[in-house]
Amino acid sequence: MKNFITIVVAALLISACDGTKKTIDGAGNVHLSGAYRISSISNKTVLENAPTLNFIELEKSIRGNTGCNDFFGNYTIDHSTLSFNGIGSTDMACEQPIMDIENAFLQALQKTGSYDIENSVLTLYSKNDRSIILVAIKKTASKD
Repeated sequence: MKNFITIVVAALLISACDGTKKTIDGAGNVHLSGAYRISSISNKTVLENAPTLNFIELEKSIRGNTGCNDFFGNYTIDHSTLSFNGIGSTDMACEQPIMDIENAFLQALQKTGSYDIENSVLTLYSKNDRSIILVAIKKTASKD
């Protein structure tokens, strides 16, 4: 009988932890949801043709514009870890430095490992060394 009670208590604790994790992950999704304008990439300020990034929480997807091309993909969030996958884009050629900004932006998304958001400013960090790869992404009103 003791073993049965121990098993039931353990199952309840595991279930409660899983529910807490889902609540925390859900809160992260809601927290990120919306449209952002990129203000700097790898410590370089972006003033013109700034990429945009829109988190669609229900689909766990992203879309936006690189400054030249439209892009789309998915994201995964777990506490403060964040990763992007399945990123694709249209394939128009644009003048420099717009293409350099686009390439740096898409590479930064691929390298993302975690994030922080404070006062409507989202910062993405590298999964390799936690260096800042997208600084001060400013939240704007979502168009969705």
